[in-house]
Amino acid sequence: MRLQRVVLFGVLFWLLTPNWLLAQEIAIYARSHTQFDERNEYPVRLLELALKSSDADIKLQSSEEIILQGRAINLIRNNQGVHVLWAMTSNERERELSPIRIPIYKGLIGWRICIIHPNNVRRFSNISSIKELRGVTFVQGHDWPDLEIFLHNGLIVESNANYHSMFKMVEMERVDAFPRALIEIWPELQTYSNLRAEPRLLIRYPAAVYYFVSRKNPGLYRAIKEGLEEMMENGDFTSLFNEFYMGAIAQARLQERTIIDLQNPLLPADTPLNNPRLWYANPLPRNDSGNAASAGSADANDGN
Repeated sequence: MRLQRVVLFGVLFWLLTPNWLLAQEIAIYARSHTQFDERNEYPVRLLELALKSSDADIKLQSSEEIILQGRAINLIRNNQGVHVLWAMTSNERERELSPIRIPIYKGLIGWRICIIHPNNVRRFSNISSIKELRGVTFVQGHDWPDLEIFLHNGLIVESNANYHSMFKMVEMERVDAFPRALIEIWPELQTYSNLRAEPRLLIRYPAAVYYFVSRKNPGLYRAIKEGLEEMMENGDFTSLFNEFYMGAIAQARLQERTIIDLQNPLLPADTPLNNPRLWYANPLPRNDSGNAASAGSADANDGN
């Protein structure tokens, strides 16, 4: 009789217990472009470690299909099969989703080196100001915040919805340059080996890539935030960042480049610019309008 009661209690517990208590929670991230895209490796590993550091019983899983940012934001906002993505922040994105305001690339997503056709090297050789840069035709993703940033600064920009097509536009000399973050450009040039990195300029604007989740998913928000904060405290964040990107920073030869700073009108007021632990460089100074205007000098020994 006692055994029957125990079995009956177990069955009732199973029937009444919510599913999320019975199975490990799955957090699906939006896969972008191609499965072999090296740009996914760092943010995925960082996110996995953050979830592990938070002691949350959450398993990270890729979406089965490639999902562009615009659609991913809609899916996450409505909690429809995608739960997290990493993307450059903007006022609009922070209104739609919950941002974890820890810049995973320490601001280097806004430090841009141009991918150009070898025929265009001389065209860039005498450019040293934003005024001279306004004669160059750039390409950017049609739903990327960078597009609006470049247009706001009076630059000529064409847009394209296809990532690989933008490289083709440079190859065919339909545009002059495709600005890429210095942490992105080197693996891309291994794929598009007939193109090259413009050797003289660094186009720089304040920007942050955050993890974003649905406002309907506070548990996942807390797990990621607490995990990242723990990694910052114990040094794991810096170790992983250095493992992936110190080589790319050295390859960029920043000390040899002329820096052209742009304004970022999309930067939210809550961006933690005054916390030097979060940025690769010193805190970004602010202009009279209250938007961050430019980045400080690079320091490879900066902490989180």
